[in-house]
Amino acid sequence: MTTKTGSAKFNKDLFRLDVRAYSMIIAIIAIWTFFSFMDDSFLTARNFSNLFVQMSVTSILAIGMVLVLVAGQVDLSVGSLVGLTGGIAGILHVWYGWDTVPVVIVTILLGAIIGLIQGWWVAYRAVPAFIVTLGGMMIFRGALQGITKSETIAPLKESFKALGQGFILPFMGYIVAGVAIVLTGIFLLRQRQSRVKFGFSVAPVWMTGLIWLGISALIFVVVSVMNAYQGIPIPFMVVVFLAIVFTFIAKKTVFGRQVYAIGGNSEAAVLSGINVKRKIMLIFVLCNTLAAVAGLILTARVNAATVGAGTMYELDAIAACVIGGTSLMGGVGTIPGAMIGALVMASLDNGMSILNIDSFWQLIVKGSILVFAVWFDIYSRSKAKNS
Repeated sequence: MTTKTGSAKFNKDLFRLDVRAYSMIIAIIAIWTFFSFMDDSFLTARNFSNLFVQMSVTSILAIGMVLVLVAGQVDLSVGSLVGLTGGIAGILHVWYGWDTVPVVIVTILLGAIIGLIQGWWVAYRAVPAFIVTLGGMMIFRGALQGITKSETIAPLKESFKALGQGFILPFMGYIVAGVAIVLTGIFLLRQRQSRVKFGFSVAPVWMTGLIWLGISALIFVVVSVMNAYQGIPIPFMVVVFLAIVFTFIAKKTVFGRQVYAIGGNSEAAVLSGINVKRKIMLIFVLCNTLAAVAGLILTARVNAATVGAGTMYELDAIAACVIGGTSLMGGVGTIPGAMIGALVMASLDNGMSILNIDSFWQLIVKGSILVFAVWFDIYSRSKAKNS
């Protein structure tokens, strides 16, 4: 009887589709298919390399923004913080002649300190995050204009530019792919063993094997396409690394589970013994630290620190999270989903730029998709409750 019950439970779970995840994957395929018909250059190794580099800054910001939104907060300052940290990095590197490594360390520490300050105001002084980060957005943009004297700071040394323009050699790319494939297999196996240990239903061994083969094939194809141009872009490797680390933090640590609990019901989280204030402050520290990383990569990519760097990037990050399934009400959201959302946004930007579509149309399209994504989220949730 136990086997039959477990089998029935498995069948039910197996065919319960994640509508949002599948719809976003279908959307990406549709976008790529449309632009490939409109212009042959879209589905080329060079353009895909550019696409992954383009999405790197938004993706890094979205990783931090997911945790903020899941906790029921918001951060409107990350775009200006990208500009400020990138500007400070450019000043230290170009005007004061600092080497790349100390510039990177100081810039990341600065992002963490700013996150600590903003998080303290939100968590311990009960100022709404919207107000604190809106003020931060204006303060950081003004500070950037002041310290740079509204000048463009350039050029950067090759060691710094490598952060945003460098590539991993092809043979190293295949080594990375091999390691990723092996680690994926280990992860799937351990996940299966854990579910068996605690008595949960599991997919058949052959299905787990098919999932592993599918993921492995995808990794190999992506690396092969990148190697057909110049190799895997370093910014993309940074995104992958951060996505893996923060997915682990969100899903496999006590801190991550507490963040979801805070976003789901903050009062219940307090009653259960969670130090909500400290967790919220730490969330802003992580988010703003990632904004500093994004500032370094953006500055390196354009080979200059500019006054307009990071403008409106906070909205792109929020849009990527929402399109990827993160709820603005808190408690729901995943980093892989935000990565898919960032890829959707970058694909639209990239494709419309190739077709020389006016910038105002690009804003109209992106805004419309954001509204549709929020509506779809509300619709799917209400339908799930009624079913």
